[in-house]
Amino acid sequence: MRAGSRVELTGVCCAHDRRPVVREVDLVVEPGERVALTGTNGSGKTTLLRALLGLHPVSSGVIAVDGDRARSARDWDRRRKVAAWIPQRQSAGRFPLLARELLISSGDLGAALEAGERLGVAEVADRPMDTLSGGQLQRMYLARAFGCVAAGARLLLADEPTAALDFAGQAEAAELLVALPVTVLVVTHDRALADRCDRVLEMADGRLREIPARHEEIA
Repeated sequence: MRAGSRVELTGVCCAHDRRPVVREVDLVVEPGERVALTGTNGSGKTTLLRALLGLHPVSSGVIAVDGDRARSARDWDRRRKVAAWIPQRQSAGRFPLLARELLISSGDLGAALEAGERLGVAEVADRPMDTLSGGQLQRMYLARAFGCVAAGARLLLADEPTAALDFAGQAEAAELLVALPVTVLVVTHDRALADRCDRVLEMADGRLREIPARHEEIA
């Protein structure tokens, strides 16, 4: 069996101020599978990821990770311990947070620093987060995700993890992400990253549909 968690969503609905944004989503992601979510802005992709992590309430439906269903918002505190999370808008923190402190929060500083070396940001680990460029900040969050995996996370949820990187950085980050021995669910507009995933799903008006692989489109 491949490493990673099994994710199952059944009839999941979410809303913003009573406005439906995720509609009756059914999805199964097998252990170790890499799934890309694509679609226009506002289609519900980020809300779906945040609901899976427990950061956005579910109006109806069931979310289960490794067969374990969340019964309340508090249950998701436990879920966060097994999930690595790369948000779309990386925060520098309300207080002068050092990049090293962000990496420490992963649970495995050594692995996070090693990933930081590969991503070219280890040398700025002792700088305040608010002094980093957008690309450096994104690489720090990527490095933290590697530390989370080393600390035991079996599921990686990533929201536009390569958006602030140049072409070379996008390709490098994509290779590193899909090589992780975990289940990956990633929201992305980066075609190169999507092509490295096992499946690509498109979200439109809160609903999911699978996009055929390129060889299927040609056949």
